[in-house]
Amino acid sequence: MKRMLALLLLVTAVLNAVSAQELHSPNNNLLLQFSLRDDGTPTYDLSYKGKPVVKPSKMGFALKDNKQLLDSFSVSDAKTSSFDETWTPVWGEVKTIRNHYNELAVTLTQKRTGYIMVIRFRLFDDGLGFRYEFPTQKNLTYFVVKDERTEFAMPGDLIAWWIPGDYDTQEYDYTKSRLSEIRGLMAKAITGNISQTSFSTTGVQTSLMLKSDDGLYINLHEAALINYPAMHLNLDDKNMVFQSWLTPDARGDKAYMQAPCTTPWRTVMVSDDARDIIASKITYNLNEPCKLKDVSWIKPIKYIGVWWEMITGRSTWAYTDEYPAVQLGITDYTKAKPNGRHGANTAHVKEYIDFAAKHGFDAVLVEGWNIGWEDWFGNSKDYVFDFVTPYPDFNVKEIQEYAKSKGIKMIMHHETSSSVRNYERHMDTAYQFMKKFGYDAVKSGYVGPILPRGENHYSQWIVNHYLYALQKAAEYHIMVNAHEAVRPTGLARTYPNLIGNESARGTEYQAFGGSKPNHVTVLPFTRLLGGPMDYTPGIFEMDISKINPENKSHANCTLVNQLALYVTMYSPLQMAADLPENYNRFLDAFQFIKDVAVDWDESKYIEAEPGEYITVARKAKGTGKWFLGSVGGDQPRTSRIAFDFLDAGKTYVATIYADAPNADYKTNPQAYTIRKVLVTNKSKLSQFVAAGGGYAISFVEADKQQTKGLKKL
Repeated sequence: MKRMLALLLLVTAVLNAVSAQELHSPNNNLLLQFSLRDDGTPTYDLSYKGKPVVKPSKMGFALKDNKQLLDSFSVSDAKTSSFDETWTPVWGEVKTIRNHYNELAVTLTQKRTGYIMVIRFRLFDDGLGFRYEFPTQKNLTYFVVKDERTEFAMPGDLIAWWIPGDYDTQEYDYTKSRLSEIRGLMAKAITGNISQTSFSTTGVQTSLMLKSDDGLYINLHEAALINYPAMHLNLDDKNMVFQSWLTPDARGDKAYMQAPCTTPWRTVMVSDDARDIIASKITYNLNEPCKLKDVSWIKPIKYIGVWWEMITGRSTWAYTDEYPAVQLGITDYTKAKPNGRHGANTAHVKEYIDFAAKHGFDAVLVEGWNIGWEDWFGNSKDYVFDFVTPYPDFNVKEIQEYAKSKGIKMIMHHETSSSVRNYERHMDTAYQFMKKFGYDAVKSGYVGPILPRGENHYSQWIVNHYLYALQKAAEYHIMVNAHEAVRPTGLARTYPNLIGNESARGTEYQAFGGSKPNHVTVLPFTRLLGGPMDYTPGIFEMDISKINPENKSHANCTLVNQLALYVTMYSPLQMAADLPENYNRFLDAFQFIKDVAVDWDESKYIEAEPGEYITVARKAKGTGKWFLGSVGGDQPRTSRIAFDFLDAGKTYVATIYADAPNADYKTNPQAYTIRKVLVTNKSKLSQFVAAGGGYAISFVEADKQQTKGLKKL
């Protein structure tokens, strides 16, 4: 009996050793532990410098037809490896990106079914990525995911910056609360939003920013969302455990899978320094390398557009007020009665082209150029856009020739009205039309409920559509800026013609009643971790009634805060969103928008605290110029920074655009100061930031002529 007991203990120890695995990050700050429970349930936990980040959490799937991949597993193989490379993005915040991780791939076999599932972990210095893989196998080929049961067990009642787990929009202001408070605050968060309500009173969206009481910054998100629905997080607020909740399709199913296949990566970023979160490149590194052989046609863009005047209500997308035109029998729009407020007319667009050319912009966007807006606004069931037929007052050829003569590119606008099948039917024709008339970039929109009915903006089939549109655009050398699409998850590494998304509450909401003044101090910790946002900054007139007397909205920011966004809100696609007439009133401040770059060699994150402040310095690609932006939150503050990021041994002329001492986003948002001083990498700055304010600085290497009369900081 003693020998048998000893042998049993030895076998048990061996089995436990096989099923329990550890993985350290390259710098040893992070420790991942994987194990199987007694019933064969796979679990993982994560710690940072000895502090718990994710407590033991279960993994697996519930499948349709009463199948499940939750327990009864054994470890049939476990392999570790290391990887270290440096790659060069087509555009970005930095010239090169290091992709350095240690990997653990655990192969699991379910005893009662023979199903095989691989869980692959990649541990970076700043976080964890893991995904599920289903290799080719006899017993499991086609299957339907009913629920993904990945858990993220939190180490306490953390502080969270969250938005509701909505299937159709991310356009919410962020709420800051304890996890235990989410249930009570959820109803308030969704009140008055244009979208459907969330799936749960404790469901939130990723990217989810968290902070522990002992100073850890934690972010939960996903990477490489391909052929799979977007993941939300449902909170068990008694035990502080998040569980993945996938966006369902019209039938309520989550994902249709065919082995061999993989899921997206689930990511956990962590650091005791908030700056490391916004600097992290985990999301990009977990995506595949660029699949486009020729990327020479992909160019970062600074643009203006016929857009804000429609958003504020001064002008209209629609050519006529006869709603809906189709039901009134109007098929020839030359016979329709113009409303006199249509923004996208040839003469007016030429004014924007002139302004863009005068001030050195690359392109002009025009919305409302194609027929059918009155039918869509009038809820006509008989009309969908065709993307090639202009209104009678918009001369496509004339505008093309005029823009070309001024050295300006035009950006096309495709509002799909969320009729996805219609867009796919017209896509080749629409892209061919664009190339014929010299359009190299498109802003696509997906406003409204998805057609076919019952589908959601983030379900598997619609996610696949967004990728299809991107791939099809690449065939025509067209860059894509998709609005109302699924939140990005680093896919721009693989398809860098995805130069922007909206997928969050953008500047337009400043004309819809406003956003919280600290909104832009949260987005870099959440939405921007997956890719750049077409946030459309640059609003100089905060009192919207001065643009449209019927609109009583107020932009909750200072003018200088808007300048700083061109640096803090990274995007290779940056818009000067306000009206030319408002820029002409403040040309000295407008100079920063004209000067600031849109592509970078270096980025330094100087100050950061979610919801409170962010200060970033960036070095323009291929130049010696630096630019700095700093945005604040609800309260005024003093920012104290060093300029040690500047090149050593050089003297710079720093032009500092700052909130005036009496500036306030509510009462005095246009009060600012501009001063020039000489600085080096040993200089330091103490700068006032108003509530909802900020400051922006351009640095140009000084010559002898420029130094005359300037004081050193």
